[in-house]
Amino acid sequence: MSRYRSLLAFTWAMAALAAVTAVGLIVDERVVLGAPVWFKPFKFAVSFAAYGLTLAWMLSRRPAPGRLGDRAAHVVVVSGLIEMAVITGQALRGRRSHFNVETPLDRGLFIVMGLTIVALWTATLVIAVLLFRARLGDRATTWAIRLGLLIALAGLALGGLMLMPTPEQQADGLRTAVGAHSVGVPDGGPAMPVTGWNTTGGDLRIPHFVGMHALQALPLLLYGIEALAGRFARLRDARVRLRLVLVAAGFLTGLLAVVTWQALRGQALVHPDAATLTALAALAAATGLATYAALRRRTATPAPGLTAPSPTLTTESPA
Repeated sequence: MSRYRSLLAFTWAMAALAAVTAVGLIVDERVVLGAPVWFKPFKFAVSFAAYGLTLAWMLSRRPAPGRLGDRAAHVVVVSGLIEMAVITGQALRGRRSHFNVETPLDRGLFIVMGLTIVALWTATLVIAVLLFRARLGDRATTWAIRLGLLIALAGLALGGLMLMPTPEQQADGLRTAVGAHSVGVPDGGPAMPVTGWNTTGGDLRIPHFVGMHALQALPLLLYGIEALAGRFARLRDARVRLRLVLVAAGFLTGLLAVVTWQALRGQALVHPDAATLTALAALAAATGLATYAALRRRTATPAPGLTAPSPTLTTESPA
């Protein structure tokens, strides 16, 4: 990963900022929309630290790094730094950063943030295209990276739903805010601990979170599967590991669809109705059956006189 020094430096910078904002959470009693003023900078710093480190690892899997990957990585870093500068600066001022158009300065900063997110999404798309064209290890690793990136791009794009003006904002003539995290209720109401997600209405940050962090979830799942391969012989088969990665990607895609649907209906994550519970149960059942099939399915027996290939964790070419 040392080739992508900008991403690694960005990761360390975000980790340091997370530590500083964590102190701010303790010593600064100011509140913005019902949440501690340093809560948003802290969450974004942690998320960006994970994002930068994950992209650096993924890009380092390419056997032939090129300039386009380097430039895309630099765009991610610059976009992230600008985004965090705005969020942190607004926290210092005691102002909300997202959706705030109350003053010309607030409006300008919010527009800058929108432009940086578009740049970051585009750079991530370029990285995804590059990694779809590269050999990244065995097929399970390759598809964990590729599908994690695709789901993350979808999660990032779903953030655009938050920019839709609420009926109250339209009635106000969009004078103070444009867009919201919550659906059906105002931002700043009762919230879940740690995440800050709304507990009385829908919250579009949930699908945004689920999608983005598939970037880490699929590779980490594969790491766990490989760690268990020493104890469970079935997991030593590279084709089994690939099938399990595909099942996990299907589950995350389905979960992303369900939580997006739930949020758009103005329903809190912690208060699902019968329709949401039915959808989640169907998703869990389908995932369980697919996992069972992935583990039980037998591979073809080699023809007489041929030697079956030995399972390996790292040498099989990607599909």
